[in-house]
Amino acid sequence: QVQLVESGGGRVQPGGSLTLPCTNSGGTLDGYSIGWFRQYPGKEREGTSCISHTDGSTYYTDSVKGRFTISRDNLRNTVILQMNSLKPDDTAVYYCMTLYRCTDRGLGPRTSSWGQGTQVTVSS
Repeated sequence: QVQLVESGGGRVQPGGSLTLPCTNSGGTLDGYSIGWFRQYPGKEREGTSCISHTDGSTYYTDSVKGRFTISRDNLRNTVILQMNSLKPDDTAVYYCMTLYRCTDRGLGPRTSSWGQGTQVTVSS
């Protein structure tokens, strides 16, 4: 069973960095494509990035491309979202999710339930 756990959120100043780990408390993340989503107050979750389980290829939306990096740490059974050059517009709750697929066209349908998410606040 997949039980996703996000952590690493916090408050940073504009231009700062945060690292968000995603783990599966119900087992492994092996064999799953993983996406990172964010949710602004009163809005639906939107995808920002994903990593494919087949070849490790990645996808980023234009809003985060060049600033965010998604990667796998297989030893620690973790998918990491490294966020650099953070902007106030990045302020949101961030969630990871298992995906049916991740391709160069974007994030595929989700295949698990949402976790609690982790709050990221970018403010001076």
